[in-house]
Amino acid sequence: MKKIMNVPEQVVEEMLEGMVAAHPQYVKRLPGFDVLVRAGGATEKVALVSGGGSGHEPAHGGFVGKGMLDGAVAGAVFTSPTPDQIYEAIKAVNGGKGVLLVIKNYTGDVLNFEMAAELAEADGIQLDKVIVDDDVAVENSTWTTGRRGIAGTLFVHKLAGAKAETGGNLAEVKGVAAKVIANVRSMGMALAPCTVPAAGKPSFVLDENEMEIGMGIHGEPGTHREAIRSADEIVMHLLDKIFADMPVQSGEEVAVLVNGLGGTPLMELYVANRKVAEILAAKGIQVAKTFVGNYMTSLEMAGLSVSVLKLDEELKSLLLAPADTPAWVQF
Repeated sequence: MKKIMNVPEQVVEEMLEGMVAAHPQYVKRLPGFDVLVRAGGATEKVALVSGGGSGHEPAHGGFVGKGMLDGAVAGAVFTSPTPDQIYEAIKAVNGGKGVLLVIKNYTGDVLNFEMAAELAEADGIQLDKVIVDDDVAVENSTWTTGRRGIAGTLFVHKLAGAKAETGGNLAEVKGVAAKVIANVRSMGMALAPCTVPAAGKPSFVLDENEMEIGMGIHGEPGTHREAIRSADEIVMHLLDKIFADMPVQSGEEVAVLVNGLGGTPLMELYVANRKVAEILAAKGIQVAKTFVGNYMTSLEMAGLSVSVLKLDEELKSLLLAPADTPAWVQF
């Protein structure tokens, strides 16, 4: 295992310290907790809290800032944050208008966020939650009942965050989040595994000429393994699966996210996006905005995911609204 770190047990702690040192204008850390919140403190609007295991950077701390999240909770690598950490995040960001929890559908995350929500509600904090399940690869997986939540979660952060920034109440912000979840689908593939620092060995093994189709962001098994195909063929397969689940008609408008998993050069992500754009154009589907880059990674895993969000006028307006966070700046 070759990694730039000191000791595996300190990697999350030191990562959070590094994020705060790099972005003090955006985030600060709650003393004693693995929680990043907005540097300016709680504001009088609906607050958004999300999080999950570490190893997916820039998710989630990279999306704390104006127009997106108010707090992000970091668990150990690929491990759900504990309820007490989430509870502290909720209390810290609550500005009196309520808190929306954005939870990716992993059993540990769902249970721990719900336990934290019960603690916060006992304190009288107005609270609600949404569970993101955008991954169309498999119906159930190693760590989930139902579909996994993967990179499409970023669209929930962005659009619900924009709604909260406009002064929407908790029900309205949750309504936007729910609409995004209903209209976003994702699917990924991997060329090479990652290595969790504490484990010290690859999370799975692929032969030199193999790829995994539909795996999760922790390396959970996907639909199958097969010989590596061309970028165009990979993209066609991922989009076929997405559109089989969520048909998009000619003339409709979408947002696209081509997300790197941490070990994929931008060159290859843009090559993939070239085919995404070609396929959508051939179908007569309009693209309002495309995002290409590392948004929800899996340490150094090589591979990518594609997310498609079907838009209406409300969602498009919120998508294009300003955001200013360490990993998402939009004017």
